[in-house]
Amino acid sequence: MRVRVLTLNVWNSEGDQRRPEIINRALSTLEPDLIAFQEVMQTSQSNMLDRLLAGLGYHATHQADMQRYTPPFADRYGGSALATRWPHRAVEALDMRVAGATDVPWATLAAVVEIPQVGEMLFVGATTAWRPAAEAARERQVLAIADLDARHRRDLPTIIAGDFNAGPETASMRFLTGRQSLDDCSMLYHDAWEVAGTGPGCTWGEDNPNGKAGAEQIIGQPGYRKRFDYILVGSWDAHPKAHAHIRSAALAFDKPIDGVWASDHFGVVVDLDVGMND
Repeated sequence: MRVRVLTLNVWNSEGDQRRPEIINRALSTLEPDLIAFQEVMQTSQSNMLDRLLAGLGYHATHQADMQRYTPPFADRYGGSALATRWPHRAVEALDMRVAGATDVPWATLAAVVEIPQVGEMLFVGATTAWRPAAEAARERQVLAIADLDARHRRDLPTIIAGDFNAGPETASMRFLTGRQSLDDCSMLYHDAWEVAGTGPGCTWGEDNPNGKAGAEQIIGQPGYRKRFDYILVGSWDAHPKAHAHIRSAALAFDKPIDGVWASDHFGVVVDLDVGMND
């Protein structure tokens, strides 16, 4: 069965106030089945998730629906959310605040999705520390994400999608893609862009005016562009009974719509063939 997955950092309440409606309109064309959003504002005054998904018929969970507390900085930077075409059962909201990353209000969300006529899949919307120098924190966070998967995974390959604030060369992403171990632990998820994408696939930096402004402030060096946003697919080792073959990977929201850039990040959209092995 074909399953389309999208991840997009929606950039909280920054920029043009029409952005949620612009994203909503594009979603109706892209028609993803599984969506991971980051930096979604959800307060008593602002329900961004409703604006993003209005009229599209998705089942949605925001981390605020699961947490009994509001993390510091959530009123400024928002939180994580998942949306699925089919009903899902949210199973965990993992607080990502660790030493060196106490200003990360975004939880990693895990939900079990019933893929019609195929079976259950664990869908994880993830994010890690945003500061450029916080790689040690990101290493601890990806270990926690791997543990979360181990607690909840199903027969169908786990899909992890999100903004990791780290390039493919970093230890955190090398760990997730099976290139190195961390803390005596190793694992393998297939990086969909590496399997089926074309070109560098950069999602944040100078190619987007909103991203360029952030890069100039945070990085302060010319020509900065990085691939920070990923869709990762569980491997045979963890899922010997099933498969999720990566058929395509492309950027999304990488051009302005009616003159408006949807976010400071580009999104990533991936098509999978999902099924049980014979």
